Amino acid sequence: MPLLNRAAELQNEAREWRHHLHAHPEILYEVHNTAAFVAEKLKEFGVDEIVTGIGRTGVVGVIKGRGESDRAIGLRADMDALPLEEITGKPWASKSPGKMHACGHDGHTAMLLGAAKHLCETRNFNGRAVVIFQPAEEGGAGARAMVEDGLMERFGIEEVYGMHNMPGMPLGSFGIRNGGIMAAPDKFFVTINGRGGHAAEPHMTIDTIAIGAEIVGGLQLIASRNANPVRSVVVSVTQFHAGTTHNIIPEIAHLSGTVRTHDESVRNMAEARIRQIAAGIAAAHGAEVTVEYERACPVTSNHPTETRHAAKAAIDVVGEQLVNDDVDPSMAGEDFAFMLQARPGAYIMIGNGDTAGLHNPAYDFNDEALGYGISYWVRLAEQRLTE
Repeated sequence: MPLLNRAAELQNEAREWRHHLHAHPEILYEVHNTAAFVAEKLKEFGVDEIVTGIGRTGVVGVIKGRGESDRAIGLRADMDALPLEEITGKPWASKSPGKMHACGHDGHTAMLLGAAKHLCETRNFNGRAVVIFQPAEEGGAGARAMVEDGLMERFGIEEVYGMHNMPGMPLGSFGIRNGGIMAAPDKFFVTINGRGGHAAEPHMTIDTIAIGAEIVGGLQLIASRNANPVRSVVVSVTQFHAGTTHNIIPEIAHLSGTVRTHDESVRNMAEARIRQIAAGIAAAHGAEVTVEYERACPVTSNHPTETRHAAKAAIDVVGEQLVNDDVDPSMAGEDFAFMLQARPGAYIMIGNGDTAGLHNPAYDFNDEALGYGISYWVRLAEQRLTE
């Protein structure tokens, strides 16, 4: 099966949906208008059961096939945007200041809506296709909230699948791998308490900026000197806040950043070393330090059998030459990991072509990818829910 025969027509509709969603982005769990839009479309399509409020603001639709089987698979898209000011200048650019669909969740939602419409029209499968529209992927653990709200049990989901666009991957291509495909994204916060004073008398102070700079340098040694070179780890300091003016050495400095790992032992090591390095450097200078370490979602780890199913569906749509079944893992995080802990499944990348990168104010989802994503979802549902 190449692209759906109706792909062009569905793509045009999906483009309109996506542009509407892109122009009206919502953050984390506050996706009330987006969820209402999704639920209304599912109703128009004739989805058999529509449930809202799963995981606070998630939407779930159940599409029944022609057969008598009660088997169910879950197909998931995320709905939330990012707190970012858009600079694309597109006609459909965000109308909400400080909010933007900079990760393509508008495209993910539109593709799954397109697939839901086609599946309702054809019902060429035996079982139940459960379409899942999730809030709060961007740091709010919306997947965990939906799982804890009984998503899998309530709808009898046996397998669950997710998809994300990837800038730089050719349009019409897919990438997947067995095992870890996305990293565990943790956060750390370091507060340094020293002794403030006049910048002309540094000897009378305990300089939190100098100490913080030393800690930043020390943390870079975790990847280069503490981790096994064949096991990936990223430690990035992304914020350093201290001081109020040019002639005062500040009393307090704050550092924060992120740790990305694909291995639990490396994750544990990185947390321990951040605490040790910060404490050791601070003590050497007579300062006090506190370290907070927050573990977000786990590694997004694909299951072997379901990875093969997903790859096969993609191959059926675009051909073997455009499906990489051993794609390099990403150090970005993805809370779909919580769904993969609850049920076997797989997470696949779809090419977004030569566009700005994710989380970039110039990013925009590539509308030409819509037909490929719709076709993939339909093929996967029909393949996994055969007679």
